[in-house]
Amino acid sequence: LNLPEHHPARDMQDTFFIEKSDKSNADKLLRTHTSSVQIRYMENNKPPIRTISPGRVFRNEDISARSHCIFHQVEGLYIDTGVSFADLKQTLIYFTKEMFGKSKIRLRPSYFPFTEPSAEMDIYWGLNSETDYRITKGTGWLEIMGCGMVDPNVLKNTNIDPAKYSGYAFGMGIERIAMLLYQIPDIRMLFENDVRFLEQFKSVI
Repeated sequence: LNLPEHHPARDMQDTFFIEKSDKSNADKLLRTHTSSVQIRYMENNKPPIRTISPGRVFRNEDISARSHCIFHQVEGLYIDTGVSFADLKQTLIYFTKEMFGKSKIRLRPSYFPFTEPSAEMDIYWGLNSETDYRITKGTGWLEIMGCGMVDPNVLKNTNIDPAKYSGYAFGMGIERIAMLLYQIPDIRMLFENDVRFLEQFKSVI
């Protein structure tokens, strides 16, 4: 993932560190992204590669109405010949239109060690309810995912020729998507195991 042992980018991941185990081969680390799934697939498969990797992730973050230390993430990866940022943008526009019925997005430059260039994508949700104001902090815009072109070093590290292949990746939190779709004002409600709240989503499963 283009993260050398002493790279400063390791400090930005909000990793939960746990005590070292006395058992051999038992040291574990709670993942902050599902990117580890993508890397294993890249190591064992040849392009073209198209994957979707859902999973639970853990981050040492303050718990608030908008963020939690445990959440579910979905990451997408596409590697082939001739893949460009334009392909990534078109995919994201299509996704937001199909998922939300909206296609007004904005891409802001960002930094992720495993993509270059990198961006964060916001969707314009509007301000139609009190929940909208709370979730978007009164702007109508909400960040829903990070994305970018796969860094050539990541391709090299998985024995994929960056001179021949390129690709894009994106990742989003499922809970934030659910908050928008179902007008859930506080992400903590999804983790409280309140049956009265959870019963509303029987038809979704």
